[in-house]
Amino acid sequence: MTTVILRLPAIKARTGLSRSTIYLRISKNEFPVPISLGGRAVGWLEEDVENRLDEKIEASRSAK
Repeated sequence: MTTVILRLPAIKARTGLSRSTIYLRISKNEFPVPISLGGRAVGWLEEDVENRLDEKIEASRSAK
């Protein structure tokens, strides 16, 4: 399996969330923590983001 690292623009496109909302959810442990890519660059593991999105989808479907 190939590890894919997503940068912030890709995260925003996949989730529909703004930068500030993403970081707010990270601080509340509601979104995966980014990994350091060196310097001031960070990224998210695609698998972590996909798992979190799947959990949110499942939770919203079960709530109905």
